[in-house]
Amino acid sequence: MTSWQDAVERTVTGLGYELVDTERSAGGLLRVYIDRVAGDPAGEFVTVDDCERVTRQLQHVLEVENCAYARLEVSSPGLDRPLKKPADYARFAGAAVELTLKLAFQGRKKYSGVLQPGEGEGWRIVFHDGKTDQALDFSLDEVREARLVPVVDFKGRRGAAAKPAADVAAPVQEADGGRER
Repeated sequence: MTSWQDAVERTVTGLGYELVDTERSAGGLLRVYIDRVAGDPAGEFVTVDDCERVTRQLQHVLEVENCAYARLEVSSPGLDRPLKKPADYARFAGAAVELTLKLAFQGRKKYSGVLQPGEGEGWRIVFHDGKTDQALDFSLDEVREARLVPVVDFKGRRGAAAKPAADVAAPVQEADGGRER
């Protein structure tokens, strides 16, 4: 790692976040992707306030470290978060992933299925081939890219059931005398 990468990683982890990835473009853009650590009591999603906090701290650190950049962007990795490190695979075991191999296996490089621990240091993806469930064992060295499959729940956070219509339509009673609102 270069000195700017070390400075970014020290700062992000020091603030209690996980550094997912960094990108640096020729135009001077420095992009930093952060995530909450597993089991963070503050929640599982990165907020705008989190990004602002990390941005402000990185601006100071990068100035002190004399790291040149034209623009700094700090954001969450998104719903389709990339899996980069062995710890990412362990954290998201059991989740739906899209996996692209460096070399084709039986004429295929792309797989979509459920990530599972494999033998030893290896991993497994269980996918449906149109007829039956199949399993492919792989090592991290064989992976070009792996990302979580975005799970979008239109019923609300964490799949909470919608309130029955009777609950929504019922008048709300206030504690001060039982008047309806």
